Amino acid sequence: MADPATYRPAPGEIPDAPGVYRFRDEHGRVIYVGKAKSLRSRLSSYFQDLSGLHQRTRQMVTTAASVQWTVVGTEVEALALEYSWIKEFDPRFNVKYRDDKSYPYLAVTLADEFPRIQVMRGAKRKGTRYFGPYAHAWAIRETVDLLLRVFPVRTCSAGVFKRAHQQGRPCLLGYIDKCSAPCVGRISPDDHHQLAQDFCDFMAGDTAKFTRRLTARMKEAAAELDYERAARLRDDIATLERATEKNAVVLADGTDADIFALSGDELEAAVQVFHVRDGRIRGQRGWVVEKVEDVTDAELVEHLLQQIYGSEAAAGDGGAGSSAVPREVLVPVLPPDVEQVQAWLSGLRGSRVSVRIPQRGDKRELAATVHRNAEHALVLHRTRRAGDLTTRSQALQEIQEALDLQSAPLRIECYDVSHNQGTYQSASMVVFEDGLSRKSEYRLFTIRGPEGQGARDDTAAMHEVITRRFRRYLAERSDARDVELGTGEDDDGQPLRSGPIDEVTGKPVRFAYPPNLVVVDGGPPQVAAAKAAMAELGIDDVALVGLAKRLEEVWLPGEEYPVIMQRSSEGLYLLQRLRDEAHRFAITAHRKRRSKGMTTSVLDGVPGLGPARQAALLRHFGSVKRLRAASVEEIASVQGMGDRTAAAVVAALAAPGVASDPVPESAGMLDA
Repeated sequence: MADPATYRPAPGEIPDAPGVYRFRDEHGRVIYVGKAKSLRSRLSSYFQDLSGLHQRTRQMVTTAASVQWTVVGTEVEALALEYSWIKEFDPRFNVKYRDDKSYPYLAVTLADEFPRIQVMRGAKRKGTRYFGPYAHAWAIRETVDLLLRVFPVRTCSAGVFKRAHQQGRPCLLGYIDKCSAPCVGRISPDDHHQLAQDFCDFMAGDTAKFTRRLTARMKEAAAELDYERAARLRDDIATLERATEKNAVVLADGTDADIFALSGDELEAAVQVFHVRDGRIRGQRGWVVEKVEDVTDAELVEHLLQQIYGSEAAAGDGGAGSSAVPREVLVPVLPPDVEQVQAWLSGLRGSRVSVRIPQRGDKRELAATVHRNAEHALVLHRTRRAGDLTTRSQALQEIQEALDLQSAPLRIECYDVSHNQGTYQSASMVVFEDGLSRKSEYRLFTIRGPEGQGARDDTAAMHEVITRRFRRYLAERSDARDVELGTGEDDDGQPLRSGPIDEVTGKPVRFAYPPNLVVVDGGPPQVAAAKAAMAELGIDDVALVGLAKRLEEVWLPGEEYPVIMQRSSEGLYLLQRLRDEAHRFAITAHRKRRSKGMTTSVLDGVPGLGPARQAALLRHFGSVKRLRAASVEEIASVQGMGDRTAAAVVAALAAPGVASDPVPESAGMLDA
C-alpha cells in the first residue's frame, strides 16, 4: 500500500485549468482516468487525510504510485479526451459498463465495393452502418427478408460471392429477384452502392419518400397499361408498409430520441435504453454496471453517454453519425456538466442535441416504461447470479475465508430493525440456506422494550431481538431433548410427544436449528449489542458479523478495523442480498404497524365510526393530521358522515394523549 504523500505534486505544479488526469500504479499501468474543470482543485482533493476519503477512493490513491495530467482548452475537449483514454487504458477503478447480453445489430458494410446486409454482434467496425440493437436475430432476418424484395442488396458471405463470381452463376436469391446479383455483373458497383444507401435511408426512418416514389411509378405503369409491372410495384408498396408497421408509433411527433433509465444500489446498477427514431422504437439495449468507484447517478449517466455515443463516433459508421446521436437524449438525472455533454454530443451529431429529463406527457410515460425494464433487468441479473450453484458455492467459500470460519456457513440469518423516530419498532430475521432464501423460515419481531421506558434505540432493540431468538432456540433444544429422553411435560402435565409446534401453521418450528452465521445490519455498536446478547445466553458456537451499509464494511466483534471484501466478490454480494432482504422485510412490517396504528388506534373508539367511514375520512383528508385540523362542518360534509358522528370524531381527536399515545397494539406479528 503506497502513501499518497510520496507522489503528491507540489502545490504550484498543478495548473488551474481544465484537463484530464491519470493515476498509475507502481508498474506504470493506468488505474484511474478523470477529468476536471480545475485540475488543481480536483487533484488536491485526492491528497487530503485518508480518513476523510471514501473507501473506494482511498483504495485507489493508495494503490497508485504516480499521477499525470494533460491540460486542454475547454471542458468539452476534456470530456472527449477522458472517454478516449478510458477506452484505451481500461482503468480498473473507473466505472465499467458491460452488456447484460449480446445484442444483434442489422449491419450494412458500406465500406465494401459491394455492400452486404448481415446480422452482426460485438464490437462495431469502421465503415459499417448499424441499425438496432434488436432483441432477437430472427427479427432482423424477418425484416431483411421483407425488404430484399424492394432493396435487393447482397446478403451472401465473401466465400459465396467469390464462388458465384468465378462460376458466372448467381445463387438462389439472384434467381428469385431477392438479390441484384452484383457477383455476375447484373448491376454496377455504383448502382449497388446506391441501392444499399437507399436501404439504409429506409431503415433510418425516411420511409415516406420510397413509398411516394413507388406509388408514382405504379401509376405511371398503369397509365401505360403495363399492369404486370404495376402489380409488382403495388406488392412492393405493401411490403414497405408491412415493414414499417412492425415498429409501433410511440411518439406521435416523429421524435428522434434515446430514452435512458437507471435502477441499482451501492454495488451495481442496471441501465436500459430505448432507441426511438421517427417516433418508433427501433431498438432496445441494456447494461449492468459494477460500481468500482464512488459515483452518483448523475456521474453514471455521464459515463454512460460517453460510452455509447463515443463508441458510435469511433466506429465511423459510414456517415451515420447524425442518426447515431439523436436530437433528444432523455435521462433519469442530468449529468453534472450537462452543458458540456450537450456541446460534445452536438459536435458528434453536427446539430444541436438536447439532454433533459422528461417532465410530462408521452415521453415521461415512455421513460417510466424504460425504468420498469431496468428494474426487471436488475432483478433478472441478481436471480441468475444467485441461482447458479457454482456461484453460490464460491460465495460461501469466500465468506468462510474472509471471516476465518471452520466451515462454509450453510445457514445464515440476518437481522434488521426498522422504526420511525422510535415508534412502531419492528425487526426481521431472514434466513438463507446454501446461498438461497428460505422464506418459510423468516420471522418478524415486535420490539417490546422495558415496561414503562418507551422506545428502545437500535442497539437495545438488536440486543432484545437476538436475546429472544436464541432464548427460544435454547428452550426448543431443551424440549427436543426431553422428547427424545421421554422426560418432558407440556403445560397440561402430559408427556411431550413431539417437537415444538407452531400454533399458526401446525408445523414444527425451526428455531431449534441454529445458524452457522448471524449477520446484523449495522456497524460496531450493533455487533457489540448482538454479541452481548449471545454471551449472556452462553451462545459461543455461532459466528457473528455486521454489515455497514455506507461503505459495505464487514465488522467482527471486538475488532478495531473492518474486514474489506472485494467489491466484485460473490461473498460480499451474498451478504448484501441478505442485508437488503432483511431491510425489506423489516420495513414492510414497520409500515403495516404504523398504518394500522395511525388509522385504527386513534379512531376505533369513536361511536358510530366503522371501518368504511374511517376509510372515507382518511381518503378525503389524506392523513390523520389534516383530519385533526378539520372542523365539525368539514367532517360532516364527507359522504356518509353526520353532524353527531363528526362531533364525536373531533372530540376523540382532541382528547388528551391521542396525538402522542395511540392505543397500543399486541405484539403478535409472527412474534418470535
